[in-house]
Parts: sequence; structure tokens; C-alpha cells
Amino acid sequence: MRTGGRIQAAIEVLEAMARQHRPAADALSDWGRAHRFAGSGDRAVIGNIVYDVLRKRLSLAAQMQNDTPRHLVLAAARDALAIELDELCAAVDGSRHAPAAITDGERARLAGGLPDDTPDHVRADVPEWLAPSLARRFGDRLVAEGRAMAARAPLDLRVNLLKADRERVLKHLEGFGAEPTPHASTGVRIAHRPGMTRLPNIEADSAHGKGWVEVQDEGSQIAALLSAAGPREQVLDLCAGAGGKTLALGAQMQNTGQIYAYDRDRGQLRPIFERIRRAGLRQVQVMEAGDMAALDELGPRFDLVFVDAPCSGSGTWRRKPDAKWRLKPKALETRLQEQRDVLSRAATLVKPGGRLAYVTCSVLPEENEDQVASFLEAHPDFAIEPAAPLWAKALDSEPDAAAHANGWLQLSPLGHGTDGFFVALLARAPN
Repeated sequence: MRTGGRIQAAIEVLEAMARQHRPAADALSDWGRAHRFAGSGDRAVIGNIVYDVLRKRLSLAAQMQNDTPRHLVLAAARDALAIELDELCAAVDGSRHAPAAITDGERARLAGGLPDDTPDHVRADVPEWLAPSLARRFGDRLVAEGRAMAARAPLDLRVNLLKADRERVLKHLEGFGAEPTPHASTGVRIAHRPGMTRLPNIEADSAHGKGWVEVQDEGSQIAALLSAAGPREQVLDLCAGAGGKTLALGAQMQNTGQIYAYDRDRGQLRPIFERIRRAGLRQVQVMEAGDMAALDELGPRFDLVFVDAPCSGSGTWRRKPDAKWRLKPKALETRLQEQRDVLSRAATLVKPGGRLAYVTCSVLPEENEDQVASFLEAHPDFAIEPAAPLWAKALDSEPDAAAHANGWLQLSPLGHGTDGFFVALLARAPN
């Protein structure tokens, strides 16, 4: 496909999303099935344009003074395709399969920037109703943090130290431009490079098949490392999902002790079995999904209860940009209640002298430090462990001062190059 055809295809996908109220992945899949002539490279480029529109929908609309799919795609296409304005205008010429030719007014807006009176939430590309919460989190960094959350994310991998070391993995993946992650000693990063239409499908690589690596954002790796799970401990991964953190904790524990993996959702938990086998873990007990009675029967036996709580996912907007616009106040309220419930249950399972790790992939204070404050008020036998010494011990470096204010840790794409993760380690008093 020519450039004009790819741009027209992105417009059609966005029109279908608006008309049918469907997620981007579904709309792109439907378009691909209906246009079998499009190759994998074409589909990757079209997907990049669509997702870049979703990442920057508000600022693109403000620049173009119009929010139709055509105007949004035209504004996003230059960066998505790495082309100059003249080249874009030459491609969008009204010929067969290409959109109608770019008008003089459209060209002028494409050449310009945002109006001076553009509100901060538009510059930051975040929903207006969430702007007060995000301003509370980031202060005068709101626009910069929002833009970082609207950028494309790299591909991060966690090296499974039970089967390989980082140097071996880096050498194996050097053809992809793999580099060490900035913070986690277990991390490997493959970043977007000029001319790269998509990141590699690492799950098709032998390093993944042999259990050397798992796809896991560095922020998630840091959360596992700060929990300080160690050899021979009894650990519960209370919201295990597909098992990413279960695997990380198991490797930290050097395949000793015991991990119970629980999740209420059977579909979410299903992939964990193959991942455990591939990783070579022997100490994981996968519990029946949703069996809370069995969970309660375990009692307060655990050195560590790891709670990767259900949340808004606001920290993952780089990877799931359409989720940014689908999130509604009612859904956030539901998540807040779920977090309160899971924290209350977790407290009953931590043994005296044990630890509770509360983690979200969110940057919203309501889901993070507010929940921790409410929990501590209701559970005076727990106290927060300051994040700075935990970081220094686990990562052999110091986080910036803002990251561990009041004891907890907030990671962000701008501050740390990770997804947005919150981590608080809560220690229960001994008897």
C-alpha cells in the first residue's frame, strides 16, 4: 500500500470505532480481515497511526481545530510515518485509495502548533474530568507527564535468572537493539528505533520459548523487587492474573519456599500454568480461581502478601491509549471499592511480622496513597516501610526524592521511563 492508502485506512478504522463504539484492537482486526491484500507491514503502520491518534486525541484536535477522524489522522501521520509536511501533502492528493487532497487551511494548521490558550489537560492529552486528580499527583509537571504517557512505550523484558543471565540475553537479542533497563538488574529493553514500524514479537523468539525472558514492564519488575520476597518464604500473590509477578517473585525466591497464586477470574489466571512450566518454577501452588473460602482457610501464614490490585490502568496509557478515553467516573468508583475489599482480605492473611505489598499500575492518588492512608487508619497493626531504603537495597541506587515521598513509591514514564506504577510496602507488627 502507498502512503495515501495507509492514511485512508487509518481514517476508516477511526470512523468505524466512532460508529460502532469498539476498541481499537477490534476495529483494526476487522479492517484487516476485510482487506486481505494489506500486508503485515501495512497493518502495522495503520495501527501505529490509529494508536498515535488515540494517544494525542485532544492536542491533535486542538491543533487542527477539528476532531473528525480525517483531521486527527492528518495531524498524527507526520510523526507516525516520519515524513515531512510536503511529503504528506503529496501523498494525500485525492487519488484512488487516498483521502481528498489537503486544503490550504488544513496545511496551515498542520504547519502550526497549539493555540496559546490551550488548556493544560488538552496539552497533556488527559481526560478533563481526571485533570484535578492528575494535577494533584504531578503538580506543575502535569503537561510533561501527560505527554510522556502519550508516547509509545518500549518493549521491556524480565530475565529469568533461574535459566539465564542478562548478559546472555542481551547478546542473544542484540539484533533487536536490546539494552539494559535503567533501574532493574533483571530488565532488558527494546526501544523504538527510526524506521521501525513495530516492536519485535518476542514471544516467537527462542529466548522466550526456553524460559529465558518474560515480557514485563520495568516498573512491574521494580514492584516485585521492592517486595523483598526471599528464599524459603511463604508468599501469596493475591491478584495473580496471568502470573507475571508470580514468576518474578518465584525467581527472586530462588525456586525455594512456596508461592500461592490466586485470582478471582478464571480466564485471567489460565495462562499461568504454561508460564510456570516454561520458567522452571517448582514452588507455585495455583489456587482455584474465585474460591475465596479456600483462600480464607489459609489464614495469616504469609511472610508476604502481594496485592497487584485491580485499578484504572492509568499508568499503562502508553500501551493502551484507548483505555484513557473509555475510563468513566463510575468505573473508577468500582475499582476503588475493589481495592478496599482486596486490602481488607489481604490483611487477614499476613502473619505477625509479615509484609503486605500494595501495587497498582495507576498514577491516580485516589487509588494509591489515599487507599494506603485509609488502610493504615483501619489497621493500626500495620505501618508503611519507607521506599528509599527498599530501593537502595533491591536496586543498588537511590530513587529521586519525589518518588518516595511519605514512604511510598510512584513511578512514571517521565520520571523513570517505566509505566506508571505505585508501590507501598506495609509491615505488620510482630505479636
